Amino acid sequence: MKKILIIEDEADIASLEKDYLELSGFEVDIDTDGTKGLADALSKDYDLFILDLMLPGTDGFDICKKIREEKAVPILMVSAKKDDIDKIRGLGLGADDYITKPFSPSELVARVKAHLARYERLVGTGAKKNDVIQIRGLKIDKTARRVWVNGKETQFTTKEFDLLTFLAENPDHVFSKDELFRKIWNMESIGDIATVTVHIKKIREKIEFDTSKPQYIETIWGVGYRFKA
Repeated sequence: MKKILIIEDEADIASLEKDYLELSGFEVDIDTDGTKGLADALSKDYDLFILDLMLPGTDGFDICKKIREEKAVPILMVSAKKDDIDKIRGLGLGADDYITKPFSPSELVARVKAHLARYERLVGTGAKKNDVIQIRGLKIDKTARRVWVNGKETQFTTKEFDLLTFLAENPDHVFSKDELFRKIWNMESIGDIATVTVHIKKIREKIEFDTSKPQYIETIWGVGYRFKA
């Protein structure tokens, strides 16, 4: 089932759009705040976005720009603004369509279906999807070697990325420092397991809200580390 995110602060309009789309077989979420909508758009997997322009928090233009920097799925802008300059700006930022309010819900559904079909023809069926690990607010794109923490991209060194990915791929398994050193550095530790400790510390500083109470990488005293699923 295709999943759609509606970012719209007018509750009646969002609810009407959701009803018609669900009747057409789509799974639909709604965000009424631009900032939350952007965070959900970047951290969760959706097949299409329906985006209002005038929003509290972050406006639709900024949301469109930031989504398009990360994702290629269709974006449909809806707005009461009828000026050509707004349409040009929205389409220039990467939106696939611009619908002016008021519009009929059936027209919206038709456009959604058309853009999803077009996207699948052009890239969806032929392109191999990235290998992504997503655990709570942490998203690791193994294919692109990129990491997002609560929707914000965070930079990692090669070994930090490899170590984080290995732990995330093996949740609830306790690894000793020696094991981790051999897995990631591909050599016997030769007493240099402090390297693992340093890298774990750096990773925690980037992904943990409170490093003294880690929610992802847990220390098992006297043994090693465990990634909490």
